Amino acid sequence: MEFRKTHILSFIALLSCISVAHSWGVDGHFITCKLAQPRLSKAAANAVSELLGDNDLASLCSWADHVKFRYHWSSPLHYIDTPDNLCTYQYNRDCKDEDGIQDRCVAGGINNYTNQLLSYGSGNSASQYNLTETLLFLSHFIGDIHQVWDDSIIETAEERFYNSNVDELINTLHKNISTVWANQAKAWEACSKTACPDIYASEGIKVACDWAYKGVSEGSVLEDDYFLSRYPVINMRLAQGGVRLAATLNRIFG
Repeated sequence: MEFRKTHILSFIALLSCISVAHSWGVDGHFITCKLAQPRLSKAAANAVSELLGDNDLASLCSWADHVKFRYHWSSPLHYIDTPDNLCTYQYNRDCKDEDGIQDRCVAGGINNYTNQLLSYGSGNSASQYNLTETLLFLSHFIGDIHQVWDDSIIETAEERFYNSNVDELINTLHKNISTVWANQAKAWEACSKTACPDIYASEGIKVACDWAYKGVSEGSVLEDDYFLSRYPVINMRLAQGGVRLAATLNRIFG
């Protein structure tokens, strides 16, 4: 199959304002949550089941994107912009929205919704939080913070290597997590707090500089060499997101 040219990074003008996350798309978020689900502890799986009812977490993992137009306040919580070319991330400097309001970025969103979910099981029936929505926001944002490309490479990989079957890609990632990435996966889970979004954001900025934007310019048409060299990095970021989502939920729900 001939690989079609694609403007995967037509937004490359953002080089002067590197973003940790754009949009994984439906498949990217589905993959992240699907990778997380079998890694949940019994307590976490039970809590997720109680909060979602008959719904599957992966099938709802893009919910936060769908409600941005209803919950306008949530839009800045999907990404972080670093205002320089230094390839660094600092929470106090970078985690704010376009009006300069602090904590309004994807790292702040993860911290906020993690703290909200910690009230689960407290017996407080008058809780001010909708914990079902809280779970969906947190699951989506952990996917977002691991993302530095749009969804074009994922879709191309599914078509080219997996006959457009996302489940086959998920199975491959599951196997890699338990085999070739097994030792790394243990390190990915590590976190001295309930959630560690600053670690993930710093990684994302480095990946953006080292891989996503390196060697391309504004308006670049990105071809086969770009796809083949970046695709393994995307696979690892998807795997990291899934492993860390599960680890975070396991810490929250005990």
